[in-house]
Amino acid sequence: MSDALAGPDGALRCPWALSTEDYVSYHDKEWGRPVHGDDALYERLCLEAFQSGLSWITILRRRPGFRAAFADFKIASVAAFTDADKERLLGDPGIIRNRAKIEATVANARVLTDWAPGELDELIWSFAPDPATRPAPKRLADVPAVTDESTALSKTLKKRGIRFVGPTTAYALMQACGLVNDHLVDCAARSAS
Repeated sequence: MSDALAGPDGALRCPWALSTEDYVSYHDKEWGRPVHGDDALYERLCLEAFQSGLSWITILRRRPGFRAAFADFKIASVAAFTDADKERLLGDPGIIRNRAKIEATVANARVLTDWAPGELDELIWSFAPDPATRPAPKRLADVPAVTDESTALSKTLKKRGIRFVGPTTAYALMQACGLVNDHLVDCAARSAS
């Protein structure tokens, strides 16, 4: 028996997706779908870092504000942010105003400007486990918070100068960006991921 629950339309979904309409849309259209491109992965990396210690719905609902505040997460643009930009961000009610996370977002962009185009994408995706080695989870309890791959990804990114990316954050990134498919076995979105 799976933990999947029927949503308003009768389709089975991961239970967490049914708590708000925002989650239903995110679950059905984004979570677990492959994400590629350095800027797109940088955005997800930053948002997962901002989420640390908070609920994902808080970040999801503020994502438009984050995109506006951080130049649509264009690495080159964020890397050019000045101290004045960082102070502006600390006063921006559309984002999470955490100095350490803002500093890390800008610092990470500066690190990434020295990487070759496509290098972030290639590095992150190199940690995707073989799907054949990962049975579809039946229950939420079957979904890990950390894996060997997320621990290795975290260590590699940290060695390369990326901040605010522990093993749990790295695993959340892997889930959100489709490196792993943690939709429950009976979830309607599983086959679409």
